Amino acid sequence: MPSNLTIRGRCFAWGQRTYLMGVLNMTPDSFSDGGDFNSTDAALVQAQAMVAAGADILDVGGQSTRPGAEQISLAEELERVIPIIKAIRSEMTVPISVDTTRAYVAKAAIEAGADIVNDISGGTFDDEMLPTVASLDVPIVLMHIRGTPETMQQMTEYEDLLREIASFLTEQILAATKAGIDQAKIIIDPGIGFAKNYEQNLEILRNLRSLTQLKCPILAGVSRKSFIGRILNQPNPKARIWGTAAACCAAIANGADILRIHDVKEMREVSLVADTLFR
Repeated sequence: MPSNLTIRGRCFAWGQRTYLMGVLNMTPDSFSDGGDFNSTDAALVQAQAMVAAGADILDVGGQSTRPGAEQISLAEELERVIPIIKAIRSEMTVPISVDTTRAYVAKAAIEAGADIVNDISGGTFDDEMLPTVASLDVPIVLMHIRGTPETMQQMTEYEDLLREIASFLTEQILAATKAGIDQAKIIIDPGIGFAKNYEQNLEILRNLRSLTQLKCPILAGVSRKSFIGRILNQPNPKARIWGTAAACCAAIANGADILRIHDVKEMREVSLVADTLFR
């Protein structure tokens, strides 16, 4: 695996510590914080708070990817994400990722000041995504999914979960490098909660280290997710902070390099202790 990646002058030294990607959803319907940051002013305040609390990357998304979420129009997605990316960039130097499956949005976001493309489809929803990212020469997160957010929870039958995730990611890493993306700029994500049921989410966390064979940094997105709610019997995602903390600790112990999280201050403390114990 490459030892480091420099983004906007910041060195991400893989294996040295855990990096935190703060979630900034510009959506009215995300499962946890939908509607909380719908205005640019509110989103900017939240972005500043997350950076002050220790976020290494801000992940801006305009399309909800919760189970059952419907695709919004291209114009609406652009309207949601581009103004806040411009606003953050005018105020801060923090690396920004854009959470999108559309090549056009990815290009517009990078031109507005974003640095990374975070594609939940692993580059499969839009044939232009991988060539576009290659032409932009920016890092990309390739995530495993089956179906779309609308259909994915009906697609949880696997013969060998970790092998099939690794196979998909291997194919997409190859497709990305063939398109011209530098392998040192590829980050992988097993897609916890995306076409995975409760038991499968636990299996991924327990066996996350198996994905290190793909020689890419690993991003884990466990924050506030429904498998934690089931364990805690807690229907309110915002009340799952300490369950999220335990899942983040497990992810670090099992090889995660980046955590995509909502509660930055708390997970910063978790990662500092877990890094001291496990790295």
